Amino acid sequence: MRAVVFERFGVPAEVRDVPEPEPAAHGVVVRVEATGLCRSDWHGWQGHDPDITLPHVPGHELAGVVAAVGDRVARWRVGDRVTVPFVCACGQCAACAAGDQQVCERQTQPGFTHWGSFAEYVALEQADVNLVAVPEGMTFGTAASLGCRFATAFRAVVRQGRVSAGEWVAVHGCGGVGLSAVMIAAAAGARVVAVDVSAGALELARGVGAARCVDASGSADTAALVREVTGGGAHLSLDALGSPVTCAASVDGLRRRGRHVQVGLLPSDTGTTPVPMARVIALELEILGSHGMAAHDYPAMLELVGAGVLRPESLVTREIGLDAVPGALEAMGTASGAGAGAGVGVGAGVGVTVINPRR
Repeated sequence: MRAVVFERFGVPAEVRDVPEPEPAAHGVVVRVEATGLCRSDWHGWQGHDPDITLPHVPGHELAGVVAAVGDRVARWRVGDRVTVPFVCACGQCAACAAGDQQVCERQTQPGFTHWGSFAEYVALEQADVNLVAVPEGMTFGTAASLGCRFATAFRAVVRQGRVSAGEWVAVHGCGGVGLSAVMIAAAAGARVVAVDVSAGALELARGVGAARCVDASGSADTAALVREVTGGGAHLSLDALGSPVTCAASVDGLRRRGRHVQVGLLPSDTGTTPVPMARVIALELEILGSHGMAAHDYPAMLELVGAGVLRPESLVTREIGLDAVPGALEAMGTASGAGAGAGVGVGAGVGVTVINPRR
């Protein structure tokens, strides 16, 4: 099969022929029909994820058709239309038993712990726990966008953030996850403040429901601007990009007893990021993390998508073929553009989807 492969971190990947995967006893092989390009893929390519072993095939937002089934899989058959969360759970650990598969103790992640979906086929483990049926009528491109950026935003806003109608919600970084969060919070009846360095990203945020926009470029005090437009600060704020600047601004822009949800990855040399903890203590703020969404939580999101309340397909701004992935992956760290996060450009765009990577 054809796949995008890199052999050294930060060195351009290339499309080449590699062996097709075989299903594990509890797993399946999916014929990839669409797969999203995410900033997490860029982090992996840069060497920020310790689970990656070289050579490597990235890609973790996917949808397709089951092509082969392990002999211990009960729920799925060849030909089924499926997608999958980017966290694939073991189904047996204490976290899984509690229903918290998104923080499974023995999780696997396509494109990180093993070869991913920038390929014609991808192997997925523990299929009965992790696969999600793609509804008839939903395109594979839309389904692929759910597995990381949209499902991650949904859980961050609805479950972890506990959004309520009428609240002010600030979203720092209007890339794929950030714009998804804007749409989801607005659909819940919240008043959303979108924050980004890119005028194009802010315009997209307005289009999906942002009530106010804050330009974070230049020397502007982003947190002060958020507090000003919200009349004292956001009730809920998300760092959807992942940088020390956006994390601190998200916390500093909260009102008393507000909630900060960290969604964007925060790589650093030491593995830590400064957080304004004095403000957290003084205002009794909540600091929460959010890490994807378990397969069993998909129905509520899919119901809203099916009803047209949420429109993840509108966030797919560009479709490319497999041969264009290496260049698009590299561009995420070198150029700014629509969908850039506050402080860091992600030039591949808001929602880039690789369509039908087969020959």
